[in-house]
Formats: sequence, structure tokens, C-alpha cells
Amino acid sequence: MKKEKNTCPSNFRTFGLALQAVTVLSKYPNLCPSGEIAQHLKSEATLLRRILARLVQENILETREGRDGGYRLKQAPETITCAQVLQALLQDESLHGEMLASTGDHPFGQRMNGMFAEMMTEIDRSILGVLEQYTIADLAEKTLLPEGD
Repeated sequence: MKKEKNTCPSNFRTFGLALQAVTVLSKYPNLCPSGEIAQHLKSEATLLRRILARLVQENILETREGRDGGYRLKQAPETITCAQVLQALLQDESLHGEMLASTGDHPFGQRMNGMFAEMMTEIDRSILGVLEQYTIADLAEKTLLPEGD
């Protein structure tokens, strides 16, 4: 049985920055340097590069290093959902771990652990269901000014 990934990133700030960066990139047909993305987001370029690296690994972005390097979307913004971005950021981390660790090895604790796991799986599915409804193109259309700000 395939283990479902936890769909809540340990840091929703990371997810928010990733969505903003990908939204900005949706308006750049060519490569965009991380420094320029950071300026749009009023964020730190080093932090963004770490986030963007994960999106490159998961084939949402492509990158070229060097003086003329930068990032660009690997797919059309209409085809990238917010759920895909969230899933790309996830690794084998578990927010549920702390909740599940609160239960003991005794019979009641084991039953509670099972219930907690069931609830968290349902929450994860709900989150992904909502995020599947929004694409990067939707975010760009509703948030970016014509000049790309």
C-alpha cells in the first residue's frame, strides 16, 4: 500500500513564497534571476533559491546557472495547480508526527492514534482538493498588474 504524503508543509510561509514566485515567473517567457524574483516578493534571494530548487527537482521549474541564468516555468501556468506546488515542496516530513506521538502504547492511545491518523488523512485530501481548483494562471490573473508587478 502506497503511503500518502502529508500535504501540510511544515512551513506555510515556504508554500506562500513558492506560490508567489511561480506566479511572478508565469509572466516571464525567458529566464528570470532569483534576485529579480526576490525583489518582486520583497524577500531574500537565498531563501527563494532553496525553495525554487525543490520546484526544479519536481519539474515545475527549469533553471540555468551562471551570469545569464535564472528560472522559468517548465509548463504553461494554466496547467500548474497550487496542489502541485504544495506536493513539490513536501518531503517525507510529517506534521502529524507530533500529534500521533502524543498518544501512548496503551490500548486507548493506540485507538486514538488510529483516529488521529484517519482525521489527518481526511484533512490532507481536503486541502489538496481545494488547491487543485486553482492554477498559477488564476493567481497571476487576479494578482499581477499588467506590467508584471
